[in-house]
Amino acid sequence: MTSLTRDDWEQRANTLKIEGRAFIHGEYRAAASGATFECISPVDGRMLVEVASCDLADAELAVQDARSTFNSGVWSRLAPVARKAVMIRFAELIDQHGEELALLETLDMGKPISDALGIDVSSAANAIRWSGEAIDKIYDEVAATPHDQLGLVTREPIGVVAAIVPWNFPLLMSCWKLGPALSTGNSVILKPSEKSPLTGIRLAQLAIEAGIPAGVFNVLPGYGHTVGKALALHMDVDTLVFTGSTKIAKQLMIYAGESNMKRVWLEAGGKSPNIVFADAPDLQAAAEAAAGAIAFNQGEVCTAGSRLLVENSIKDKFVPMVVAAIKTWKPGNPLDPATNVGALVDSTQMNNVLSYIQSGHDEGAKLVAGGKRVMEETGGTYVEPTIFDGVSNAMRIAREEIFGPVLSVIGFDSAEEAVAIANDTPYGLAAAVWTSNLSKAHLTAKALRAGSVWVNQYDGGDMTAPFGGFKQSGNGRDKSLHAFDKYTELKATWIKL
Repeated sequence: MTSLTRDDWEQRANTLKIEGRAFIHGEYRAAASGATFECISPVDGRMLVEVASCDLADAELAVQDARSTFNSGVWSRLAPVARKAVMIRFAELIDQHGEELALLETLDMGKPISDALGIDVSSAANAIRWSGEAIDKIYDEVAATPHDQLGLVTREPIGVVAAIVPWNFPLLMSCWKLGPALSTGNSVILKPSEKSPLTGIRLAQLAIEAGIPAGVFNVLPGYGHTVGKALALHMDVDTLVFTGSTKIAKQLMIYAGESNMKRVWLEAGGKSPNIVFADAPDLQAAAEAAAGAIAFNQGEVCTAGSRLLVENSIKDKFVPMVVAAIKTWKPGNPLDPATNVGALVDSTQMNNVLSYIQSGHDEGAKLVAGGKRVMEETGGTYVEPTIFDGVSNAMRIAREEIFGPVLSVIGFDSAEEAVAIANDTPYGLAAAVWTSNLSKAHLTAKALRAGSVWVNQYDGGDMTAPFGGFKQSGNGRDKSLHAFDKYTELKATWIKL
């Protein structure tokens, strides 16, 4: 962690050199069309840089380069132990440039600088390092064969991977995908969100410095309906990996079917239930976790605990505890290390969140905390963490992913009712259960249709645990050894002896 002050960060922001061009075959270049778009900071509305707006022509060039590099074997056929060394060096460079990357992330996306540096950068470096360390420890198989036959089951890199990542954790989500995709020998084209492209663009140069050959990692900033669509429809992209909304995830599946049936792995939306039973071991801890689960990263988290299910026998006691806890999450200047709630990513997202808050009022929910835009004079996009009580699971604020700091409180009377409410959603990304009863914890966790279930905590796990969703929250898994399945093909070779 750093001892830099707000003044220090603001001074660095004023002198920071920001790259906005695409990155193809080891060098930065303008979009083929010359088109750009303005990258506006949600911190104060300043224009940061003109970013290359890539389209079909750039996608063609990047895919051709990635395919040629893959076929050359300069990376794809490199010994795993050699790729490991390069990936570890890549992680080290992310750490070494941590303050620069954190500043880019904060200015671009609006998150608090303390989170960008202490969570996003360190976790991104760890994701790269962990995958690199793993690659020479994953063994192939020998089948159980007759004595005159030899059956081999081997993993091979799949080829050209297009990775489309979201704006809320642009650096970390990129590295969750780059780690296993690069470690297994693929060539990767990264399409960062147009809302927060800057750290993805900077990562490309660090990859080259680490020793990843030119053409193995290309970056194409731009819009989803242009360059994102071009990559999804491209006949020479073998795998598409995506984190973002369920709406876009569905469209990408259609594009894959319309083109070459490329593998599509999706981590999509969520509306995660956080279930607090009356016998929770520590109600104060549960209340503080409930507040953090919706306020952290301004609620712009796919696993945000946006539905708080509370057993009715303690609801009148517990909800005021959450209201008190949410007051410690206050919007402030993201460049101040003391700030724990930053700006929403842009005015479009801010207005969307405010419209959901109005919907909560209109549908009869009771506002008990927050609910307003604040710090408007800064030119930034700030909204108070907000809590609605008296919410029905049929209300829009309980059913639709808001992607902002808006919490819906719903009461229940039994474990069966809690599970029914929790599962009454098209999503299935994450859930949490608070209880001191071991059997109840296990049985509830088993009954919840979610890819991650946390017990007596919120947002647990590390790189060893797979992450992904059930239902319309997607398919496949990031993190853990299971992530390598997305980036490799299994080949059976049967040899007569």
